[in-house]
Amino acid sequence: MPGGFIPAELPWLGAALAFGYLLGSIPFGLLLTRMAGLGDIRSIGSGNIGATNVLRTGNRWIAAATLVADAAKGAAAILIAAQFFPGATVNLEAAAALGAFLGHLFPVWLKFKGGKGVATFLGILFALFWPIGILFAATWLTVALFSRYSSLAALVAAAVTPFYLMWLGRWEYCGIVAILVVLIFITHRENIMRLLQGKESRIGDKKG
Repeated sequence: MPGGFIPAELPWLGAALAFGYLLGSIPFGLLLTRMAGLGDIRSIGSGNIGATNVLRTGNRWIAAATLVADAAKGAAAILIAAQFFPGATVNLEAAAALGAFLGHLFPVWLKFKGGKGVATFLGILFALFWPIGILFAATWLTVALFSRYSSLAALVAAAVTPFYLMWLGRWEYCGIVAILVVLIFITHRENIMRLLQGKESRIGDKKG
């Protein structure tokens, strides 16, 4: 990232990371399904708290709300950090983004067992540079439309996102986005195995 690391910025980087983590760790999928009387989402399907698994409850509105909320917390972490942390830089935005993403993946409230980060990643992209968010969403929708695999769509869209950034000349965000992409592939390692074995569930499938 341009501008280098500034030692005096270290406390603010830590604060942005911690703030992002606390915001990102809010388990909206779990909260919304419980409020809707759908039970514990962790006992349904893959047990994941993300929107794709919420959709397996059959309630599309709650799934959509989960998607929006998980994306919003990723975006909010960056936007709030940029607004309230003094002299906000790319480093601070990256710290807030990483914190929010790690919070969603490893929420302290759920014994560090969270979601896979795709919706939160989308929100982060929109906050960093909104055209990248649109390109990611368009890629996801295209792959999902033809394959009906949410995981495959997420993996493909995530993999090409750093190249979109380079294409549009936003090199300053390539580092943090590349880190998040690696984390997405790690959280989807079981999905990758099922895709290779032809056992991955498709969008709209319900699991008991």
